[in-house]
Amino acid sequence: MSKRVGLYPGTFDPVTNGHLDIVSRAARLVDHLIVAVAVNAGKGPLFTLEERVAMAEAETAVISASLGVSIEVRPFETLLVNFSKDCGANLIVRGLRAVSDFEYEFQMAGMNARISPDIETMFLMASERSQFISSRFVKEIGRLGGDISQFVSPRVKTMLDEKFGF
Repeated sequence: MSKRVGLYPGTFDPVTNGHLDIVSRAARLVDHLIVAVAVNAGKGPLFTLEERVAMAEAETAVISASLGVSIEVRPFETLLVNFSKDCGANLIVRGLRAVSDFEYEFQMAGMNARISPDIETMFLMASERSQFISSRFVKEIGRLGGDISQFVSPRVKTMLDEKFGF
């Protein structure tokens, strides 16, 4: 039986508790999970690629240790299905918060399936405690001095506070 390798891609700018919820749930469904941090300069990330990779590594190490699961973090800037093949991943994991997420993700999954039919896409619904969390809102609230401690880990909150000069 072949190893089930899942790939969870995103910009992770910053890593939120919603992302970590998907990571912990996805990691239980595969033999090895790769958290793929996208360059995605078009989104104008607050954190550099290196900072986002380090942030994801620190946060997922806690999950990996507590659940005893294999999680790796890797940066990427290529076509997702090509990166998946390069990593040996046969499953792309995507988190869904709302119907609006589904429309975009459904189209992307269809395109990916057409390009690479041997790679499946699996959608995980955000848990009720993290359905509303988005990196964009976390950054906006944090930039304006609001309390983001319930949306990110203490480590990520400290990194955001430093970026915003608090």
